[in-house]
Amino acid sequence: MGDDHPRRPAIAGWREWVGLPHLGVPHVKAKLDTGARTSALHAFDIVETTRDGADWVCFSVHPWQRSDDDAVVVEVPVHDRRLVRSSTGHEQERIVVRTALELLGREVLTEVTLARRDEMGFRLLVGREALRQGFAVDSARSYLGGRPTRDVRLKNRGRAGA
Repeated sequence: MGDDHPRRPAIAGWREWVGLPHLGVPHVKAKLDTGARTSALHAFDIVETTRDGADWVCFSVHPWQRSDDDAVVVEVPVHDRRLVRSSTGHEQERIVVRTALELLGREVLTEVTLARRDEMGFRLLVGREALRQGFAVDSARSYLGGRPTRDVRLKNRGRAGA
C-alpha cells in the first residue's frame, strides 16, 4: 500500500470498478477525476461520535448506482474535516476518512470525503491524491481493470442477477 508503486503508472479508464476493502465494499463503479484533488464517496446516515476521546463517524454506503439494496454500514475514525468546493462552486465542510482503495488489482491508502452523491451518476469519485499513487487515466477508455461478474453489473443497474 501507499507509495510503493512502480515507476510506470498503471493505465486506468475514466470509469472503473473499484473496491473499498476496509469498508466492506467489494465493488462500486467509480469515475476517475483528475480535476478533483480528494476522492469522494456517496455516504448517508452520517453520525459523528466520540470514542476514547477520538472522533469517529458511522455512515452507510449504497454500493449500487441505481439501488438502495445491500447498504453497507461503516464505522471508522475521522481523519480530518475539509472545506470542499463542488463542481458547481458550492463550498461544504466534509468529513475525511482514510481507507484503502483497490483499483486495477492494486491497493492504495487514500483520503476520501463523505458526501451525499444521490444526484451524481457515480457513488465514488477517485481524485488525484489516490491516482498519483501509480495510476494514469486514459480518458478514451473504460474498465481497463476488468468488470465484476454479470450478476454484480445487473445489480448495479437496479436489476436482479441472472
